[in-house]
Amino acid sequence: MSASANSVSVGDPQPPSRLLLPILAGGAVAGSLDIISAFITAGWRVCRAIAGGLLGPDARHGGTGTWLLGLLLHFFIATTIAAVYCLSSRRLTFLREHFFVCGLFYGMAAWLVMNLIVLPLSAYHVRGPYELHAMIHGILVHMFLIGLPIAYLNAKVSR
Repeated sequence: MSASANSVSVGDPQPPSRLLLPILAGGAVAGSLDIISAFITAGWRVCRAIAGGLLGPDARHGGTGTWLLGLLLHFFIATTIAAVYCLSSRRLTFLREHFFVCGLFYGMAAWLVMNLIVLPLSAYHVRGPYELHAMIHGILVHMFLIGLPIAYLNAKVSR
């Protein structure tokens, strides 16, 4: 059966140098869109809250260094999310071929991992119950501002 006839085709691995650009671009674009959204909805203090995931709740009262640590952590997480998608697309070529749908679902998956695994394990120990409007907003942001840009850039830049 040819690769085009296979609905879940497994492609040839790309050289690592061809993956660096989509990983960095995806992390930068998704991270920027997400942090802008967070600044609009939660204000400038959001970076201290991100740092609080590592430092604990007292980070909310931190200074510039804490704020910058939160921003750095935010972009590290966004780049890690991009790296997982781009590396997965090396073998699962449908992630590149159907980037729109895959990006939307990947954004949902990223929200689930962040809220059900990462945040409960963080120094904040964040757990539900989740407010419905906040959950819907978070999932939509992750779908359209994180998953979709990462998938699009991976499909267009890694060719």
